Amino acid sequence: MIRGPLGCVGLVLLAASAWAAASPAPAKPDVERVRTAKTLFFDRKYAQARQAWEAVRAAKGPDAEAAAYWVARCSENLGEHDRALKEYDAFVALGPKDRTLVDEARTSRVGLASKLYRAGRKERAQVLRDALVDPSKTVRYYAALQMAGLDGEMCRAAAPVLRQILEREKDPDLGDRAKLGLLRCDPAGLGHAEDTARGTPGREARWVHIRITDKGGSKPKVSINLPFALAEMLYKALPEDAKADLRRKGYDAATFWDRLRKLGPSEILSIEGDEGERIEIWTE
Repeated sequence: MIRGPLGCVGLVLLAASAWAAASPAPAKPDVERVRTAKTLFFDRKYAQARQAWEAVRAAKGPDAEAAAYWVARCSENLGEHDRALKEYDAFVALGPKDRTLVDEARTSRVGLASKLYRAGRKERAQVLRDALVDPSKTVRYYAALQMAGLDGEMCRAAAPVLRQILEREKDPDLGDRAKLGLLRCDPAGLGHAEDTARGTPGREARWVHIRITDKGGSKPKVSINLPFALAEMLYKALPEDAKADLRRKGYDAATFWDRLRKLGPSEILSIEGDEGERIEIWTE
């Protein structure tokens, strides 16, 4: 029998040791779970990463909300498009505080819906149509550009947002992509949008016609009719050596199309080529 104060202390220590041995190990810290999940994701081990993010979400810690987004990202990278779309929907339905993740989730939904639509899943059209009125400009623009590459019906639905891009945005790459979209489904709308963006009354050219006739010939050997915006984009995309050659002949690629546009409808520009061929350009 243990007696005295030291004996009591020994009993307490013994009991504490027994309790500690019987108790489960402390839960894995949330920060460690998140670190593991991120590492797996960026190592492209998406199946394992999804499990890790699901564990973070199940722990209901401070990163549980973001974990729902990353679960969907893993499914998307695994090519499980329907599952990823549902998981993005579930994340957005949480009303997350991180607006950047919300915009990224909505943008990803558009990309997934577009892929499924191309694969014949026409029921996903509603996801795309809803994105055209999304509060985020980024999501609206992305949806319109994606829809411009689908069939005529979807492209026409996107046309109003494509015109908004041309009228409101200054980014040249974004503008060119919107122009290409409108050329597919609404060429007339393209001309109106460009007029609005420039603040002009609409008298500038929308179509360009080119005829090339051999020296002494009566009929053109080359006949080209292009929407003005497309012709301008092709011209400005010429290689630098071709632009340099044109400059030597007195035509500056940087200003040529602005000057041609302002000639007005039905005006003709006639150029004689090196071998006597006649090149006629007019607009309407």
